[in-house]
Amino acid sequence: MTAATEPDANEQEPDANEHELAAIERDRLRALVEVDMERAAALHADDFQLVTPSGRVFDRQEYLGRIACGVFDYVVWEPGEIVVRAYGDSAVLRYAADLHIKADGKPGIIVRTWHMDLYERRQGRWQVVWSQATQID
Repeated sequence: MTAATEPDANEQEPDANEHELAAIERDRLRALVEVDMERAAALHADDFQLVTPSGRVFDRQEYLGRIACGVFDYVVWEPGEIVVRAYGDSAVLRYAADLHIKADGKPGIIVRTWHMDLYERRQGRWQVVWSQATQID
């Protein structure tokens, strides 16, 4: 094998965990938009925390509770390419998304955001532990 045909040591094929995690994140977003609280609860760890673009921090109960009662209403949450870095039983996901959200009874806003999520495999299943969103100007 010549150097030209050898794989670049810095380039790696995505492993099965990376494909699985991207699919899980897309499923989590659908669950939040569809207000499928049973599915959403299963995908969020008990110690989940969200940092919003405005810098507010919500724990799992506060966040999912606001979605369940309509305080946070995700009309559209469309992620772009989800990049995954998996490290054993932990993984970091990053993606940009178009987000249309109604909050606190106010008319909806449409924003473009970066998202970074930390997932951990717990008792054999992946759950999101931390999420942070940053608005793109």
